[in-house]
Amino acid sequence: SLKYNPKLVGNAQSLRKNMTDEEKELWYKFLKLLPMTVNRQKNIGNYIVDFFISSKNIVIEIDGRQHYTAKNKAADAKRDAELASLGLKVLRYSNNAIRYDFRIVCESILRHIGMTWDDLKK
Repeated sequence: SLKYNPKLVGNAQSLRKNMTDEEKELWYKFLKLLPMTVNRQKNIGNYIVDFFISSKNIVIEIDGRQHYTAKNKAADAKRDAELASLGLKVLRYSNNAIRYDFRIVCESILRHIGMTWDDLKK
């Protein structure tokens, strides 16, 4: 089981209640339908990740514009490296990818968890 910072629990709960439109879309139209547990705003180490599929060791991050500054890119790289050191694979998708290429994002996630659209219909 992954360690987490108990000081972040309240923040994680707040983020679950206040998901972005893009997080809501991915959650309600896709992730919630997967035949495995997907956690929202999961506290891992000193981070809160947007979505976590523990059975596949996959973290899914939805990045808004603020992630594309030099400072935040560096912070994201450090965070991804720390999560990778725990054996987790971090998948990042932009808000625009969710908005305009939703099916492509879903297909990418399916590939990473070893599933296809047909598997979801069973």
